[in-house]
Amino acid sequence: MAKPAFIRTPPPPSPTGARHVRCRSYALAAQGAAWRYTLLHDRTDNLLLWVTRGQGRVIVNGIRRGLSMHNALYLPAGTLFSFDLPLGVQALLVESPAGLTGRLPREALHLRVRDSLAQAELTATIDAISRELREDRPYLQDALEAHVRLIAVWLQRQQAGGAADRPPETASQRLVRRYAQAITRGFRAPQSMGDHAALLDVTPTHLSRVCRQACGKTAAEMLVERKLHAARTELEAPSPAIRKVAEGLGFASAAYFTRFVQSHTGSTPSQLRDAAQSAPARRP
Repeated sequence: MAKPAFIRTPPPPSPTGARHVRCRSYALAAQGAAWRYTLLHDRTDNLLLWVTRGQGRVIVNGIRRGLSMHNALYLPAGTLFSFDLPLGVQALLVESPAGLTGRLPREALHLRVRDSLAQAELTATIDAISRELREDRPYLQDALEAHVRLIAVWLQRQQAGGAADRPPETASQRLVRRYAQAITRGFRAPQSMGDHAALLDVTPTHLSRVCRQACGKTAAEMLVERKLHAARTELEAPSPAIRKVAEGLGFASAAYFTRFVQSHTGSTPSQLRDAAQSAPARRP
């Protein structure tokens, strides 16, 4: 019996994380929940922001920077950041699981892209990801992983071509960056800003002064924002119990946690949770 000239073998399974690649406009992602991006926080996914119109500001690892049209900002998982993008700014977001590809940069990267071909390449790749997610065709996971790898190559090429914006870092900025990294590691512990200052071998006054100079926020405000972002995120789900949320964020009691949330949002934890459960489902 003649052997078939071609036997189609199924491809190996794609990494399970590929299905969690997300692509959308910043305006859509922040709609109705701007705090998700305006409060300092870090994420478990890698994030790429591509600004196509307008300008704004970002804080990355405690350092405030300006963003403008045709700027790309890549934030690896675990980077403390927040966005301040006014209405009218047009930007695209691509989120991908950490570890999906080993080619993405390990540190935050800010690119000012002046080459029109490079601008078109990134926009086209992001459009291709959007199309794949929208159409949900066979081999979707393989396609998404391939497009994320293309983004990694694009970032490396722009970096090699001199598009990276990396001004010299001062001693004060290095201290702020170390504090930002400490926040991402320990914001759930019952440590105060003063405790963090002691671990960094500086006074609370000095730490607050350099943080305000670097990003316009005091050291205490930075820690509060990270805790508040985590609280609001967890309160959007029906569980765990509010008492457990408070414990997980290092609060001594649920009552203290309630005062903390209400003083910063105007609503109690229960009110935030009820509002989240009654709101229309957000697009992933």
